[in-house]
Amino acid sequence: MNGVHDMGGMHGMGPVDPEPNEPVFHHRWEARVLGIALATGFLRRWNIDLGRYTIEQMPPAEYLRASYYEKWLYRTERLLVERGLLTAQELASGHADSSRPPAVRAVPASAVETALRGRRAARMDDHLKPPTFKAGDRVRARNVHPTHHTRLPRYARGKVGVIDRDHGVFILPDEHATSGKKVPSHCYAVRFEGRELWGPHAGPRDAIYIDLFDEYLEPA
Repeated sequence: MNGVHDMGGMHGMGPVDPEPNEPVFHHRWEARVLGIALATGFLRRWNIDLGRYTIEQMPPAEYLRASYYEKWLYRTERLLVERGLLTAQELASGHADSSRPPAVRAVPASAVETALRGRRAARMDDHLKPPTFKAGDRVRARNVHPTHHTRLPRYARGKVGVIDRDHGVFILPDEHATSGKKVPSHCYAVRFEGRELWGPHAGPRDAIYIDLFDEYLEPA
């Protein structure tokens, strides 16, 4: 999906200005948003890739104006309504509709730490799919422009790199975000030279590694 969220290589967005000794939260409401996001995640009504895709659908001006946790809040509110767990009226009023049966169950505090530690990564059994490429292979990132969620950054599309290593098999995020299907796909660390990505004015020793899935690559 080509949108304002995919900002790699864009100019005119201002400097990156790290905050010394940055706190975990700048405001109390940010901690509450994180807590709500984690709590609703236990409902298993959506996955992390759909969550990312939902944020990518924010109106561009709103996305650029929003802070990190405002984006999380937008995602959580929209998914709760879309999945029928809240109504738009309840969200706007801040009060539950007493005529509706509760759509969720409470997670006891004693179970939170165990539940968080038990969350599984997107790693799958490596035997589910043979690799297409191996370390040292030259590959080209496909020049595609999907309208759905993808982890293939726009600045790398059509560019040539070299497979550095095979991370193994993971859930393909593109399909996971749209259909919820857990399609196995090898994920590779691909090294791209800076001048391949940014042209002759990039530093001669500059290079980056991007984790890319089988479906994003073709032989070069």
